[in-house]
Amino acid sequence: MDAVTEQIAEAAPRKRRLSVTPAVEAGVLFAAVAIAIISYFVVSGERSPERLLSPPLVALLLVANLVPGVALLVLIGRRAARHRAASSTAGGEGQLHVRLVAIFSVLASVPTLLVAVIASLLFQYGVAFWVSDRPRSMIENAQALAQESYRQLLGFVDRETVAMANDVSNALNEYPPDSINFQQIFGGQVYVRSLSEAIIFTVAADGQIQAIALVNPYERDLEKEINRSALKQLDQGKQSVADAQGDRIRSLTRIPGSRNLYLYAGRASGLGGISPQTERAAQVLTDYRALVTRSRSLQLQFNIALLVLALLIVGIAVWVALQVADRLVRPVNELVGAARQVAGGDLTARVPERKSKDEIGVLAGAFNQMTNQLQGQTNALVTANAQIESRRALIEAVMSGVSAGVISIGADRVVRLMNASALALLRRSEEESLGKPLVWIAPELDALLDAPEREAVAQVTVGAEARTLAVKITSDEAGQVLTFDDITQQLLDQRRAAWSDVARRIAHEIKNPLTPIQLAAERLQRRYGKQIEGGEGVFSQLTGTIVRQVGDLRRMVDEFSSFARMPKPLFRRESLLDIARQSMFLHEVAHPAIRFELDTPDEPPSLVCDRRQMGQALTNVIKNAVEAIEARGEGQALPQGEILLSIRAEDDQRVLLIVSDNGVGLPVERDRIVEPYMTTRSRGTGLGLAIVKKIVEEHCGTIGFTDHDGGGTVVTICFDTEALERLAQQNNDAEPAEPRAPALTRSGKS
Repeated sequence: MDAVTEQIAEAAPRKRRLSVTPAVEAGVLFAAVAIAIISYFVVSGERSPERLLSPPLVALLLVANLVPGVALLVLIGRRAARHRAASSTAGGEGQLHVRLVAIFSVLASVPTLLVAVIASLLFQYGVAFWVSDRPRSMIENAQALAQESYRQLLGFVDRETVAMANDVSNALNEYPPDSINFQQIFGGQVYVRSLSEAIIFTVAADGQIQAIALVNPYERDLEKEINRSALKQLDQGKQSVADAQGDRIRSLTRIPGSRNLYLYAGRASGLGGISPQTERAAQVLTDYRALVTRSRSLQLQFNIALLVLALLIVGIAVWVALQVADRLVRPVNELVGAARQVAGGDLTARVPERKSKDEIGVLAGAFNQMTNQLQGQTNALVTANAQIESRRALIEAVMSGVSAGVISIGADRVVRLMNASALALLRRSEEESLGKPLVWIAPELDALLDAPEREAVAQVTVGAEARTLAVKITSDEAGQVLTFDDITQQLLDQRRAAWSDVARRIAHEIKNPLTPIQLAAERLQRRYGKQIEGGEGVFSQLTGTIVRQVGDLRRMVDEFSSFARMPKPLFRRESLLDIARQSMFLHEVAHPAIRFELDTPDEPPSLVCDRRQMGQALTNVIKNAVEAIEARGEGQALPQGEILLSIRAEDDQRVLLIVSDNGVGLPVERDRIVEPYMTTRSRGTGLGLAIVKKIVEEHCGTIGFTDHDGGGTVVTICFDTEALERLAQQNNDAEPAEPRAPALTRSGKS
């Protein structure tokens, strides 16, 4: 399923997207920091801190900081969206998250940016108006007017009080203070002079204030109304003391002509207090000037607040976008995760069906229905496959007991079945054979499928060996079945038996006349050699040639006899070290130019064998190695000839004899070098290695040939010691080997 999805995705036309790399994110962050630093220097670079910055400039700086800030928030939201998508069961790049973040960011950023700019301009122009000259002049004039009104009213009350004191002094000279006439005059003075209250009092020796006459509609406490500090000022010679308290203007003066009489008069302003109003006007002016001083700070604080608020709104929009995307993507992710489980083979995967009947709910129901059907069909297929496998196992069990190799192929010539014998014959494993074309495994057998004959003999190369297989092909509608047997050894035995019979006949027919021929040639030499005049040298040469050729024929007949009538081996426990030394010593003496070396362990193994036949086999192998070194030629810059004979014991079950040389190496037809009369030398009989192979096989062993590193041949002879022990037990004539003196070799090993 994943592969199909990937193919569809690759086949669909891909839209070009803006690639947002970490470098872009770093660039946006750098731009935001750089613009913030530039804005700081622009703001702090103004010389007059009390002057407002240009509203368009501040709005421009606000926009310049908002744009990269919003972009940075969007990129952070995008990264968070991708992280959420990657951590979900569906994986992926979170494109839906990213799109929703982008949409919500645009919807929130554009109006927020516009509102921020408009609010900034309105606020700045409003502040610019209030800190301009016109409002300043109005506030300063109002404050001056309030102060002037206060001074005028204060002076009026003070003057009227002093004048009233003079009139009261005159009245006191005519009337006593408790008389009705004086009270009328005193009240009339208060009314005429537009005063609200008046008190004539005296101060006793103990400091108590005693009222003599008063107009006090408010019934205030005299002790609280009379200012003691004002009395002291009057005692010090001041004419009058006027001040304001609350909404009243009051004045205190001494009545002329008396030492201890004072006049207190007051007037209500009716405006809530002249002094507080004047003070408020002054405070307003002070606050206004402080506002002017802080106008730039307010301007910057307001715009910074707008910036933070705008970024907060965009951040909230991004967060809301992520939450909405999670709610939308969650059911899709559940479907994707379940689909991947199904693709992985888990057909029990289900998605929770939602109560809502929207498209997602319908899709979830359809998906669960599909998986139910797939699970049922898969269970049926598994059951059928189990039955097929049981039948296959039965067939394989039957075929495993068949010695012949069996290969079943389909109509497409792909191997469906191979029994153990076929795998062993072709040296293949089941993993590298089943499901593969036959031409990959055995091209020689694949070529037979095109031939009209249904039975044939094929030469198959297995590794470095050539095998002869008798193949039978059976065809049906489903494919073909190849049955084959390895007849390599059978053919070799037949050829060996045939050559043995031929060798026996040749030895019998040739050996009889050889002795008379040799005797006749020697007699001719003795009797007529001196009688021939002028040609005695030629006569002697001819008779000598006859004698030598008869000797060569006799040696060849002896080899034929040895190959044809190999005696039954007499198994005894022998020392391989002694046999190896004796075999090498003969060649060391005959070939001093070649370096011979014997490599054995500290405790050389013994072997149950026929000493004579084992020595013959080793002698033939070493003889072939010597001839291979001599065949390299002369006059060339060649290394010294070397022959190494190694004896190894492995796993207490196998003994190895390894002979390596640096001669000319193996011939091309290396698989036939152990066949009788197979030789690459002009004077060879081709029986040496055949005799060696026969001796080795009669000693429960195997012989192999490989190339030597750097040139030459490695001959490996392996003996099964357990099988030889069994042969020794069966040999009733087996006797312990007689002790033999160790033979010394030129290699110096003993």
